[in-house]
Amino acid sequence: MRIGLIGGTGAGFFSSLEDSGSDVDEVEIQTAFAIDPVVVTVWQAHGHRVLFIRRHGLDAQTPPHKVNYRAHIAALKQAGVEQIIALNAVGGITAAGGAPGTLIIPDQYIDYTYGREHTFYDGQKMELCADLGIPESLQHVECSHPLDTALRSAVLQAAVTAGVAVTAAGTCAVMQGPRLETAAEIDKLERDGCDVVGMTLAPEAGLAAEAGLPYACIAGVVNFAAGRAPANSEGHEPSIHQQLDEWVAVCMTQSHALLQAYLQKLHA
Repeated sequence: MRIGLIGGTGAGFFSSLEDSGSDVDEVEIQTAFAIDPVVVTVWQAHGHRVLFIRRHGLDAQTPPHKVNYRAHIAALKQAGVEQIIALNAVGGITAAGGAPGTLIIPDQYIDYTYGREHTFYDGQKMELCADLGIPESLQHVECSHPLDTALRSAVLQAAVTAGVAVTAAGTCAVMQGPRLETAAEIDKLERDGCDVVGMTLAPEAGLAAEAGLPYACIAGVVNFAAGRAPANSEGHEPSIHQQLDEWVAVCMTQSHALLQAYLQKLHA
């Protein structure tokens, strides 16, 4: 099976996911949604072909609102992937979302972003939809359950196999970025029903739904959201960047183990 993998913060931790001795290749996939081709790292793992995109570019300098989500999903679709697993870093808003250093497999999101290309159905070059194997006419794709139920279930089962504790559901607020949120904004997000906050789950998940690709997210809680961290012994809230330094590697290591278990259990 061909598996699409999109990684953001901490993407470099996945350089060793391949089978021992297998070749790791970099391929360039040209799409109609970007001038430059999408660079995809490809390897074999447990009998599966993994196609990995670094969401923020090879130099990790593309901000969340400038990521070409359409090109990424189109590239994976053109390459024949059958499902996509996204790796995201999020901040924890509620206790239900999980503490820093843990993983959550969200089942819902609320999109607070603006100005992003969030659909293939732009009403202009509809023939590009046919090139992706989706209808050329306008489609109102259903997103009641925006993260694929069956794929999420399989990821959760793999977490049990791997012995990785995860929060099994939750709502992710997707913010514009690249700046981090104010404490007042986090209070509002909690009132809206959000458990964690990130910047990249939308429009990525919605575009995958349009392309007919099952999509699930493994999100690492790498910090307390603004205003939520407990004070240290000196009475100060640690900065979010201090928290990232402490928890990104922890979460990515767990995500790595979870993905290995998932690929091992997955039928070819």
